[in-house]
Amino acid sequence: MDKIKELCVKYREMIAYLIVGVLTTVVALAVYYACVFTFLNPNNSIQLQIANIISWIAGVIFAYFTNRKFVFQSKDPDMKKEFLKFTAARLSTLVMDMVVMFVLVTWLGFNDKICKIISNVLVIIANYVFSKLFVFKKAEKA
Repeated sequence: MDKIKELCVKYREMIAYLIVGVLTTVVALAVYYACVFTFLNPNNSIQLQIANIISWIAGVIFAYFTNRKFVFQSKDPDMKKEFLKFTAARLSTLVMDMVVMFVLVTWLGFNDKICKIISNVLVIIANYVFSKLFVFKKAEKA
């Protein structure tokens, strides 16, 4: 039991990141489905993308606050600047996701479902690295 506790303490940040990631996915999917089941038509390509954008925004907002508090335990008083850096990082991984999907599916003709899983794994890793190194980085101690 002590070994499990030791591992949980050692990998607390990564475990919290995975839990927050799952919850962020649930929030984004819930918002997406709420949009398409109530006021947006997923058969209309523009409305489909609007639903996707709304769900992405909800996911980013939820992810910022939960990552700030539970994962990286940020104490940075400049939340506006931190949120802008977080959003910029998430936008960059959104572009990365789109490029990966375009290359693998459109150019190379691979299965989109498998490619989306591959792309999501890359995005999750990149989001963690960007958050750790650029958004929620700890201040250097003198």
